[in-house]
Amino acid sequence: MSASQHSATVTVFASPSSWIESAAVDQCRQVAALDGMLHVAGMPDLHPGKGAPIGAAMLTSVLYPHLVGSDIGCGIAVFPIALKRLVPERLAARFPDLDRPLDPGDFGDFGLATRDVPAGHLDGLGTVGRGNHFAELARVHTVLDAGHAARLGLSAGDLVLIVHSGSRGLGERILREHTEAHGAGPAADAEAYLAMHDAAVRWGSLNRRLIAARVAGALGARPAEPIVDQCHNLVEIRDGAYLHRKGAAPGDGRDVLIAGTRGTASYLVAAHAGPEAGHSVAHGAGRKMSRADALVRNRAKHTVEELRRTPLGSVVVCGDRQLLFEEAPGAYKRIEQVVADLVEHGLATPIATTAPVVTYKTADREPRRGRS
Repeated sequence: MSASQHSATVTVFASPSSWIESAAVDQCRQVAALDGMLHVAGMPDLHPGKGAPIGAAMLTSVLYPHLVGSDIGCGIAVFPIALKRLVPERLAARFPDLDRPLDPGDFGDFGLATRDVPAGHLDGLGTVGRGNHFAELARVHTVLDAGHAARLGLSAGDLVLIVHSGSRGLGERILREHTEAHGAGPAADAEAYLAMHDAAVRWGSLNRRLIAARVAGALGARPAEPIVDQCHNLVEIRDGAYLHRKGAAPGDGRDVLIAGTRGTASYLVAAHAGPEAGHSVAHGAGRKMSRADALVRNRAKHTVEELRRTPLGSVVVCGDRQLLFEEAPGAYKRIEQVVADLVEHGLATPIATTAPVVTYKTADREPRRGRS
C-alpha cells in the first residue's frame, strides 16, 4: 500500500467522554493516507480492526477490498414475531442448531431452490457464525418515537427477532482470492470485484432471512418479512467514488438496528447522516476490550452461569465458553453513549429500544447446571 502525498480528512463522531482507543484513530489516519482516499468518518463505536478500523466509512476514488474485509454483506435484520408464551428458558431450549447448515433437501421448506442462492454458494447457508454474530428474540421495551414506531408496525411489548450475520465463507473466499494476488492493494478489476461483492451482499441478506425462518419455525411462529435489513460491511459507488463501510450502517434515510450487548438494550433508530459522516451511522456498541483481554478479565470476574443469565432476565445460548467470556457485555462500550453521540451530531433519531429475551450465539452442547 503506497501512501498519497496528502492524507484525506478524518472526522470521528464521538463526544470527548466517549471511549475511543487511540489505536483506532491511528488506523483511521493510516487509511486516510492511502492513494485516492478522500474522507474517513469514524463512528462512535469505532475500534481497531485487522488492517482497517471497524466502525468507519471511507470514501475513495480507488476500490480497496481490504477496507470492507472478509465478511462482505454482514448486517442486522429485524423481523416481527408473535408468540403466546414468553418463558426465556423454555424458548432457549427450542432454538434450532444454527451452527448446522441447511441441507439443500430442506430448501423447499423455506420456498428456496438451489438456483436462488447467490453465487451458488451453499456452504454455511442458514448459520449464524461466530464472533459478534447472533440471533436474538427481543421485546420492544421503550418506544421513543411513537409515530415512526407505528409506521414500522411496532408497539411496546411486541416481539422481534434480530439477526446479525453475513456472507460466511463466501465473503472470506472473495477477499482471500484478492489478497493472494494483490495483498492489501486496490482491486485490479473493480467491476469484477463488485460483481462478486454484490453476490455476497445478497447472500448475507438471504442468510438472515433463512436464520429468522428457522428460529420462527422452531418456536412455533410464522416467518415474516424484515422491517429492517441493513448491511454494514460493503462498498457502494456514490457520486463517482467508492464508499467503503466496515462496521458502519447506511445512514441516509434508513432505519437501522444498532446492537447493544447480550445483557443490554439495542436501539432502533432513524438514520439521517450526511456526507461528512459518510452517509453512515454506528452498527453496534463497539468493542472496548480485545478478545484476549475480555477472556482474561471476564474469566476472573464472572462464572459461566452468570453470563448465561443476564441482569435483564434474558438467557444466552452459547456452548462455547471462551466465546461467552469474549462476548460478555463488559467487553463492549455503553450503547447509550454510542446512540447519544449519534443524536448529538445529528446523525440519527432513536425510535425504540429492544430488550433481549433469548440470545443465540452458538449451540449449547452441554446440559445446564449450577455454578462452574
